Amino acid sequence: MSSRWLDTPLAYLKGIGPLRAEALAGDLGLRTFGDLLAHYPYRYIDRSVVLRIRELQPGPAEVQVRGLLTGVQTVGSGPKRRLTARLVDGPDELELVWFKGLRWVEKGLPVGEEVIVFGRVNAFKNGLNIAHPEVERASSRPAAAAGLTPMYSSTERLGSMQLHSRGFAAKIDALLEDPARDRSDWMPESLRETQKWPRREVAVHSMHHPESPQALAAARNRLAFEELFLDQLLFAYQRLQQGRGRAGHRFASVGTHLTKFYEEILPFPLTEAQKRVVREIRRDMGSGGAMNRLVQGDVGSGKTLVAFMAMLLAVDNGFQAALMAPTEILAQQHARSLENWAEPLGLRVALLTGSVKGSARKQLLADLADGSLHLLVGTHALIEDPVVFHNLGLAVVDEQHRFGVAQRARLLAKNRPGPHMLVMTATPIPRTLAMSLYGDLEQSVIDELPPGRKPIQTLHRTDANRLALWSFLKKEIALGRQVYMVYPLIEESEKLDYKDLMDGYESVCRDFPQPEYQVSIVHGRMRPEDKEWEMGRFARGETHIMVATTVIEVGVNVPNASVMVIENAERFGLSQLHQLRGRVGRGAEQSYCVLMTSSKLSDDAVTRIETMVRTNDGFEIADVDLQLRGPGDLMGTRQSGVMEYKLANLVHDGPLVEWARRAAARIVDEDSQLEQPEHAALRARFSDYARGRMVWGRIA
Repeated sequence: MSSRWLDTPLAYLKGIGPLRAEALAGDLGLRTFGDLLAHYPYRYIDRSVVLRIRELQPGPAEVQVRGLLTGVQTVGSGPKRRLTARLVDGPDELELVWFKGLRWVEKGLPVGEEVIVFGRVNAFKNGLNIAHPEVERASSRPAAAAGLTPMYSSTERLGSMQLHSRGFAAKIDALLEDPARDRSDWMPESLRETQKWPRREVAVHSMHHPESPQALAAARNRLAFEELFLDQLLFAYQRLQQGRGRAGHRFASVGTHLTKFYEEILPFPLTEAQKRVVREIRRDMGSGGAMNRLVQGDVGSGKTLVAFMAMLLAVDNGFQAALMAPTEILAQQHARSLENWAEPLGLRVALLTGSVKGSARKQLLADLADGSLHLLVGTHALIEDPVVFHNLGLAVVDEQHRFGVAQRARLLAKNRPGPHMLVMTATPIPRTLAMSLYGDLEQSVIDELPPGRKPIQTLHRTDANRLALWSFLKKEIALGRQVYMVYPLIEESEKLDYKDLMDGYESVCRDFPQPEYQVSIVHGRMRPEDKEWEMGRFARGETHIMVATTVIEVGVNVPNASVMVIENAERFGLSQLHQLRGRVGRGAEQSYCVLMTSSKLSDDAVTRIETMVRTNDGFEIADVDLQLRGPGDLMGTRQSGVMEYKLANLVHDGPLVEWARRAAARIVDEDSQLEQPEHAALRARFSDYARGRMVWGRIA
């Protein structure tokens, strides 16, 4: 279809005009012929079954019934005014009733004719009725209506303009029958033939007038694939730019620092997954192009160790490396880990956060600029203008979903050419979602835990089990272990949550009295220095129990802590529950996570709790979370473009996403300028799609 025809404003479609066009744009975002054609039905009704009135039963299902339309009249007055009619089938009658749009409804009713009525049957007084039914002449029903009939979403305002489901069907049919409609297809024939999919014009027609469920499925899959494919083609070009297209520092040699660390200092053998990811990183950093790689790994899988080995590779090739974390607590934890590993190698590590001020900050920046500082760890402070590196070769971003693209770009701007980029996350992302959110990044997964780690046992308990839980905690403390007790903190009910936290803290202090037990408390209202002091006491083993809000979700590494108690666990999302559970299980001893809930749970809460009890696999948990919440809610915000699909569904279309990624990568690899004759139409379509995204101009 030509883009010129598709871009025609809807005001030029017969029967629309300026007023309806304005309403369509305001209510549903439909502005052009192309928008209206892509306003696909939200469901289909099988109208091959027509019931008799005596066969009707009240219920939620919509049905169709045949009879003679009679007795149309307006009754009542004011707010109770309504239009009624009778559907007659021999001795049986059914009441039809409308409460809105009475004038135009009555005008369109074919009184005295045989009709087919469609709607939901309700029990009313001693009989049955259908409110706001669809009515059509039995003699004028098209053949297609005997099968799957499309139902289109609308709004009350559009419905009053006769742009209800039937109105949309009529306007879309006008477009489908327009002789000016271009019937070309931009998808390469080789892609289409692989799946035996229809041509685009056939697929669009089948979405609105499916001949069979099989034809509908083929049309839907073809059109969903092309939505995914365009995004994946865009990502493939971004990877081309960032890799072969964007020059990078070539780290060709493995020097003394990395070799000595691997052979003499490495605290434990690398897992096979860690070795695989290190090889992928080495390949990227030695290619001559810039690395842009996302490393996913569950809590405790050893991502930081892998990142440190990449940083050593930078140092061995004469460059500096930086690690940016979202919070000061997490940055401090990383700095301690890196210092422990770097000190025996004679390398200098520094921490730069908002708390570093005065002469200490001035000296740190001077050492960074002259190259005497090898590794820098910090928060957003790293991307401030006064921070100048001598020769930054690798930038590592931890918990990268907490940083925006602009912040990553500012870190890349700290050297020319820009440093290699390694982004890490301990929040497992389902593969299909990762390919859509972070398709511009190559992806690695660390899917093994270091040897010797015992799986965390997760238990579900209610308040009725409180005394037994207290007894269990005292036994663990007697064995020299420590305990987290976490309370929810949700912004909308902060005062209530704070009260719950303080009530819980007082209860714990009563049941775990001093001096036998020491209890810490940490929450968001505390001053940063007080929070650090309490966390420090717990990390040093001076307190037995830490009562806290989710501030300890990341950033606290206490191998001696063996129990995580999560209060009101039903109020947490799956991802957050999994992150909290990951605060324990870091030592060699058996660890436990206890999910405390009320006895009455919603269906979704039951699913979350049962999933946590069943598995420790973060990626399985992320898949369940995606199914429960959907991609937009899962990531906290709708990402630009990638999840605003008309048909594609990232929860259910995993195979389509993977095939779209492979197909896009192959096309870019074989014909990066889309110059082959088979790709001519694709080139034109993709140039429209990528315009304004700062991609196509650089490619072409």
